[in-house]
Amino acid sequence: MLITHHGSTPDIAPDTRIAPNATICGDVIVGRNCSIGFGAVLVAEGAPIRIGANCIIMDTAVLRGVRDHPLRLGNNVLVGPHAHLTGCEVEDDVFLATGATVFNGAHVGRRAEVRINGIVHLRTRLADDAIVPLNWIAVGDPACILPPDAHEAIWAIQESLDFPRYVFGVERPAPGETFMPRVMPRYAGFLARSHADDTETGDGTR
Repeated sequence: MLITHHGSTPDIAPDTRIAPNATICGDVIVGRNCSIGFGAVLVAEGAPIRIGANCIIMDTAVLRGVRDHPLRLGNNVLVGPHAHLTGCEVEDDVFLATGATVFNGAHVGRRAEVRINGIVHLRTRLADDAIVPLNWIAVGDPACILPPDAHEAIWAIQESLDFPRYVFGVERPAPGETFMPRVMPRYAGFLARSHADDTETGDGTR
């Protein structure tokens, strides 16, 4: 399904395959000889999405361009099933395995691999040819690649990346407090208003 959002309609190369139940919304350009799998979602919600040539977005992957953070994939990129990419930049020849997550403002270098359930945290810069092993986390600029049980080492870097302010524009709450009651109503309202005038413009199937 192709959806016009804020006056922008997805632009899909003629030889790209779009699965019947994939959803592509807004200012999205998909290059030649790509494949967008079943249940995949590409949403240019606050910034554009640009997909290069020969890319495969596998079933149920979610790619979002968000405010101040366009999403770009280079050429020859594979995005695995259940992967989630938000407002990031991915260079050519990258392999993002099943369940990989790449957050706002992250940059994944050429030929890098993020293996099953690997994470590239926000504002993190992953070098060319880097490998994030299964379930490991890349965090920082330049990235430190750490195992999931290295909580203190991860937090020592992650805290300064300031997720609450960078993503939601709020101060980090004090211990024992949460920003959720303040942020979620605002965010839900934004999403409702943002998509109120969306219109379906075709199924995009090839």
